[in-house]
Amino acid sequence: MGSTTNAGVYPRGIKLGVDVGTVRVGVAVSDPDGILATPLKTIGRDTKKNSDIGVLVKHAAELQAVQVFVGLPRTMKGEERGSAQMAGAYAELLAEALLRAGLDVLVNLVDERLSTVTAHRNLHEAGMSSKNHRKVVDQVAAAGILQHAIDMQKARGTDVGRRVQAQSDVPSSAPTPRDASGSEPDSSTRGLQL
Repeated sequence: MGSTTNAGVYPRGIKLGVDVGTVRVGVAVSDPDGILATPLKTIGRDTKKNSDIGVLVKHAAELQAVQVFVGLPRTMKGEERGSAQMAGAYAELLAEALLRAGLDVLVNLVDERLSTVTAHRNLHEAGMSSKNHRKVVDQVAAAGILQHAIDMQKARGTDVGRRVQAQSDVPSSAPTPRDASGSEPDSSTRGLQL
């Protein structure tokens, strides 16, 4: 399904953007050419059963997505604190669930400083009342994360973000992700620049 690529090249196809919060998860989708990110939906965060992860896997399968960008909230100084650790753990759960489902979909963490602040400002400028922001702000933030990632991929001509590898109890019968040449990805993809 997905089209993992050789080092230095980014996958082409539909991509998802994810803004993870403690209460809600915003989701955005790109067109197949990776030109425009649009808000898709807001999912209630389920920290006990992770049903929201299942919804994301379902969307990735239905849309035949090739990559998911999960926003990594850093401080203005670039530090990773509690919310960044939560996003990292969420990205790992998502990578494992995608692999378990037999989907070859890359998961990358990308810097999302100020994405929610920008989303609120954009909604305000569009004339939406502050009380209605809550319904859509997460998916608008996800669209901002995704747009930034796909724009950086095009500008740099390479993949961006930090690749997340599935780490835990994935059954050995699950397919091993392979790049376009049929080789297993090497560890150098883990340090891709954010």
